[in-house]
Amino acid sequence: MDATSLPLTVYGGRDCDDTEGVVGHLDAWQIPYRLILIDDDPEAERFVIFINNGYRSTPTLVFGDGNYKILLTEPANEELENVLRVAGHSL
Repeated sequence: MDATSLPLTVYGGRDCDDTEGVVGHLDAWQIPYRLILIDDDPEAERFVIFINNGYRSTPTLVFGDGNYKILLTEPANEELENVLRVAGHSL
């Protein structure tokens, strides 16, 4: 992560194939992230449901902190790559 890239939090599910896929890509690209499993964290689960209009959709990715954030839910690979670049990460 360079000085201009946004921090990344991944809200995922324990047995979620989409979460495993996104985390696998992030690991392969050496993108730093924080993984929060909503199965183990009721507050995080409520956040994901709120952000996704009542759905428990994982993975939900939050780029940034403070006032500027980019939210991404269940991204396709191309979408994930594009948002990572916008967030300042190099692949």
